[in-house]
Amino acid sequence: MAGLGVVPGEMLRDFVVLGELSLDGTIAAVAGVLPAAIGANAMGRGLICPAACGPEAAWAGGGMEILAPRSLIAIANHFKGTQVLTRPEPALRQDAGSLADLADVRGQESGRRALEIAAAGGHNLLMAGPPGAGKSMLASRLPSILPPLMPRELLEVSMIASIGGELSGGKLTDRRPFRAPHHSASMAAMVGGGLRARPGEASLAHHGVLFLDELPEFTPQVLDSLRQPLEAGEVVIARANHRVSYPARFQLVAAMNPCRCGMAGEPGQSCARGPRCAADYQARLSGPFLDRIDMRIEIPAVTAADLIGASASEASAAVAARVAVARAIQAERYERISTGAVGINAHCGAALIEQVAAPDAAGLRLLQDAAAALKLSARGYHRVLKVARTIADLAGSEEVGRAHLAEAIGYRIGGERVLAAA
Repeated sequence: MAGLGVVPGEMLRDFVVLGELSLDGTIAAVAGVLPAAIGANAMGRGLICPAACGPEAAWAGGGMEILAPRSLIAIANHFKGTQVLTRPEPALRQDAGSLADLADVRGQESGRRALEIAAAGGHNLLMAGPPGAGKSMLASRLPSILPPLMPRELLEVSMIASIGGELSGGKLTDRRPFRAPHHSASMAAMVGGGLRARPGEASLAHHGVLFLDELPEFTPQVLDSLRQPLEAGEVVIARANHRVSYPARFQLVAAMNPCRCGMAGEPGQSCARGPRCAADYQARLSGPFLDRIDMRIEIPAVTAADLIGASASEASAAVAARVAVARAIQAERYERISTGAVGINAHCGAALIEQVAAPDAAGLRLLQDAAAALKLSARGYHRVLKVARTIADLAGSEEVGRAHLAEAIGYRIGGERVLAAA
């Protein structure tokens, strides 16, 4: 249009232009407008983008010029002065409905306690138990006790969602992502890929939760593809003609039955196929993958008799308040010792966690005995320290004591009775 003289070319030099042109002259929405707007702002330029993406682009900066026309005619009229395009306003999505509350969960005190610790420190959690025990119910209530996204986190999460085409109407939200892919998900769907190497579920769960229900039903290759992001916090997609890196600092929460029929190890129940059923089912989970899970707990079955007349459980608001206090303690600690991007215990490096979670004398003896008896790997040892540090933070303790370590070690081996049912 500038070449034809319809739009003055010198006025376009200060703009980055992004959009998809329809045959009728309207400009259709495209993915990736938010990071493009941030890039244009860093270059000192304005942005021309589709009208549907205007609220998204407006988050890039209040001082940059943003034009969000609905059609080519609108942009031509704007430069001619016959129509003025106003700057779009940044928009936040009002999430419909409240989050599922922990008050709905009856019993399962050990599961509720583990969920609180996992939320406070950002730890990976595996729940094992028979069908109907409440594993998925507990996991679905984790978002209700997590703090909202900080401004920097919100921007990172929104940029990934923008590239993935997940921002509805260009509106951002401060709720932490909760992604629950089906167990038939491919490797490209999980870690990213495809023709344009779009982000996968691991990256879309950045600063949030990735919930994998029926964990052994996922293919072993898909689960092992999560080992790198669980350790490094990013996904690297390498193709013949390009290489893309997406952040993937998510909290993994998984649920599984002890065997395919779900009855292995249950009192009064017998597995339909015997020991082989549990052995084959659990063999789909590799040792290196399980070693990256901080907490493993057994969720016992709850009978109807347990639910009849049971008193109301503690609501999510009360648990969320304790989680917020524990996270504030962690943020203050890591800001004081200047550790850069570390904000919660789960993200600590090996040297740092040994410094901030050094146990007392009694705790050190327990840790030495447990390491020898359980044959803890170096990764397992440091993850026990991270969980113990979180337990101490929830208790308001500066020092990691024997009781904190004992509980953390229990979570490290808590699911072994189910996982070893074969």
